[in-house]
Amino acid sequence: MSADLPTAKTLPPLTPGTLYLVATPIGNLEDISLRALRVLRECDVVAAEDTRRTGQLLKHFEISKPMLSYFQFNEAKRSEEILERLKHGEKVALVTDAGTPGISDPGERVVRAAVAAGLRVESVPGPCALVAALTASGLPTGEFHFIGFLPHKSGQRRKQLEALKEFAGTLALYESPYRIEKLLGELYEVFPDRTIVLARELTKKFEEFLRGTPGELIALVAKRSLKGEFVVLVSGEEDVPTDNADNADETR
Repeated sequence: MSADLPTAKTLPPLTPGTLYLVATPIGNLEDISLRALRVLRECDVVAAEDTRRTGQLLKHFEISKPMLSYFQFNEAKRSEEILERLKHGEKVALVTDAGTPGISDPGERVVRAAVAAGLRVESVPGPCALVAALTASGLPTGEFHFIGFLPHKSGQRRKQLEALKEFAGTLALYESPYRIEKLLGELYEVFPDRTIVLARELTKKFEEFLRGTPGELIALVAKRSLKGEFVVLVSGEEDVPTDNADNADETR
């Protein structure tokens, strides 16, 4: 037997004094959830990583809400302000530019502060580049290690990659288009025989998965310019079969 789906009239109202972590689309606007839209419509204020970008999102869905900026360099000050708002019973929706707050994006600091203060935090799950890339990569998903962004300094990057050589599961990290060639060179030195998956433009018109060894992908990247943010996945076993990179392009 199937349960009746809740309607707008039967859904419970938002809880006062709650910090809502609202996942927003990483590319395709259709990926926003009905619950996310309801929270954004019913909250008292939206704490946004970039108020201009979030403003465009709200405008697209015909939502008008006051916003305050919350990003890496003002987290301490804004966290205090957000906590004061929550203590006064306000409903605060926290969003980043794209994806799930706290995953290589602002959010972790205010969540920890809210939890420490005994305040309520609720996740409104949705799009996440890590999950989108991992599940479609073709690599094992039973065990994986998420690194986020590697350090900028070459020595620190190399040290972190070397420390992950013995990890049995799939490795996942984020990289910008400006450093993707550098990263492939580092992977060639540390993981020369592993299967690498480059996932870019996720959920967008030109979504693409490139698969191959580091050497094969270096040769491929040398022939063409790759734009967009990347999720990079590294197989955990050196004997995973790899396809030739020229035959492994999968574009949508």
